[in-house]
Amino acid sequence: MISHWSGTVSRVIRRPSAPVTYGLIALCCLVFVIGPASGLNPTYGTDAELLAAQRAYFHRWGVIPADLFEGSARSALTPATALFVHGSWVHLLGNMLFLYVFGAMTEHRMGHVQFTLFHLGCGYLALLGYAAANADSEQSLVGASGAISAVLGAFLYLFPRARVTSLLPFLFFLPLRFPAWVVLPFWAALQWVAAGQATQRPGVAYLAHLVGFGLGFVFAWARFNGTTRVKPAPAPAPEGENQP
Repeated sequence: MISHWSGTVSRVIRRPSAPVTYGLIALCCLVFVIGPASGLNPTYGTDAELLAAQRAYFHRWGVIPADLFEGSARSALTPATALFVHGSWVHLLGNMLFLYVFGAMTEHRMGHVQFTLFHLGCGYLALLGYAAANADSEQSLVGASGAISAVLGAFLYLFPRARVTSLLPFLFFLPLRFPAWVVLPFWAALQWVAAGQATQRPGVAYLAHLVGFGLGFVFAWARFNGTTRVKPAPAPAPEGENQP
């Protein structure tokens, strides 16, 4: 099972300094490149040998819901390790695009330390929530989508009027600009619909997205309620970026 994206493709204006966001992106990319899923590390072999190495790798570092609640320390750590493991190039690039787009402004608003703890904590709980709802599943769950969904939820609360350039598949990828309060709830609605149609077969862990999104929004509301929200300055529409 892969936790990854579907729906709207977006880009937001302004790029404040965000060392944690860029560090997370670099770390995820590094872990992927040296792991078997990238196909670039010759030590994992090729063909059947590579596929076996990939399965073993995901089983070791990913979340196995059926094993998570058995009480072992190793299983309890997997919702943290799985945040840095991705199943394919498409999976990695899609996640990192969304983290790059929405992470910088959120980190700037929260502060570096708080954003780090927020990302890791919400990501852990998102995968834990998925595992609890699918406790009998033996599929490996990997990916940072739960944590990045939390970033989207927090961004929605903190910057509801930020202008987002979106490429909508059903409008032939025509780039259109909408405020975040339009784009992100629409994305969440897509995850809700997809989660209702999901099966136990390998695919996208939409429920982890929803849990992360809800956690991020609630955290931002509880932490920043009553404070002044940042209003991004108007800027020309940036070039859209296509999500794999």
